[in-house]
Order: sequence, then structure tokens, then C-alpha cells
Amino acid sequence: MSNIELKVDGMTCSGCSGRLKRVLEGTDGVTSTDIVLETGQVSVGYDAAGTDVEAIKEVIADAGFTVVDA
Repeated sequence: MSNIELKVDGMTCSGCSGRLKRVLEGTDGVTSTDIVLETGQVSVGYDAAGTDVEAIKEVIADAGFTVVDA
């Protein structure tokens, strides 16, 4: 299992973070998510055989949020 830590902009309330969590957890290959609304930190556990970082970033963008590249 792999893990990626991302900074995500656009989450303004618990509804936003909850929606993103549901979308990510409904994505093939994603095994876990942890979201800290206050900091915009999103941790995604995933099976590299089922998805990859670019696909995860695309899911986040499709949900209306922005991944901030560090």
C-alpha cells in the first residue's frame, strides 16, 4: 500500500471535506483518507495496482478542489 500527502484548496466547511472524503473513498484503489479541514491536508492511502497519484489528483480536481503543488 502507498500513501500520498496533498495540500488541497477550496475546502471551506465540514461539508466540503466530507464530500471530498466520500468521493476519494469511492475511487477504485483508494483504501483510506484522512482530511484536516483547517490546514487543507489530505492523506490518501491507495493500492498502486488500482490507482496512482495523478488519478487521485484528477478525482480531487473533478470534485471542485485544487491540489496545491509544493
